[in-house]
Amino acid sequence: MKKISCLFIFILVASCTSNTIFEKPKDLIPRDTMSLLLQEMMIASSAKFVKNKNEQKNINYMPFVYERFNIDSTRFESSNYYYMSKIDLYHEILEDAKTNLESRNDVFKEMQSRIDSIRKDSVNNVKDIQKRLDSLKLDSIKRNKKILGKTLKKQ
Repeated sequence: MKKISCLFIFILVASCTSNTIFEKPKDLIPRDTMSLLLQEMMIASSAKFVKNKNEQKNINYMPFVYERFNIDSTRFESSNYYYMSKIDLYHEILEDAKTNLESRNDVFKEMQSRIDSIRKDSVNNVKDIQKRLDSLKLDSIKRNKKILGKTLKKQ
């Protein structure tokens, strides 16, 4: 009985360990391309909940990402599955994607601050011009009153 229970426990432990080694797919997406692809997929999934120019929401942009990289979803799935089996490599790919997205975000924030600064300057310039125009109008009104007053006195 002890031998049978020991054998049963050994079989149970041996069957619970993962001996799965995934083979590299024939059409594996290269590591750097996979990082770019994941970046674009993150952007596309985030953009799904933002209104586009036509005021539409909930648009699936993933087909556009696949088209941009000339791949299909099955190729991505097989490559993603392979990289996920190599967790250290997949972690590096995701970290690269995250770093690149953060640097992109920094660039866009800088561009937005420049645009905001230009808008603020433009608004201030318009206000200054408006003040100048108002003062010119007042000056011309005063001159016209003086001229009109002089002409009335002469008559």
